[in-house]
Amino acid sequence: MFQVVLYQPEIPPNTGNIMRLCANTGARLHLIEPLGFELDDRQLRRAGLDYREWISVRTHKSLDAYLRSKSEGKLYACSTRGRVPYTRPAYRPGDVFLFGPETRGLPQWVLDDLPEQDRLFIPMFPGNRSLNLSNAVAIVLYEAWRQNIFCGGRCV
Repeated sequence: MFQVVLYQPEIPPNTGNIMRLCANTGARLHLIEPLGFELDDRQLRRAGLDYREWISVRTHKSLDAYLRSKSEGKLYACSTRGRVPYTRPAYRPGDVFLFGPETRGLPQWVLDDLPEQDRLFIPMFPGNRSLNLSNAVAIVLYEAWRQNIFCGGRCV
């Protein structure tokens, strides 16, 4: 289905929450090193509950290493410095959502390497800096999944 890529995540509970989110939406999770924690971190396990065993989590030594291994889908960078509201693109299964670290976001060079239309943002009130990383991932991922009629999920 969809791919979530966390570039150098720093806070274990955020990554644990995102693991749980990916398990519940069928998304694959990729972590770009260096990580701000160990994968056996207690806080990561607590936030992710027992969902870690239900998903595929892959780590990559660098963003370039991930990009060389990526086989499908369009890459979207999600950033407060994005240019396109996250609701505008028509997402397809296999698309990739790249998020930056909690304290600094994606580096400018990453954004500069992507076309403007592939740099997404989540609208917020003026003067606010950012959303929690796991909340931002949930907003974008659920929009993509909704557009695809919650493919593979239970709909009532």
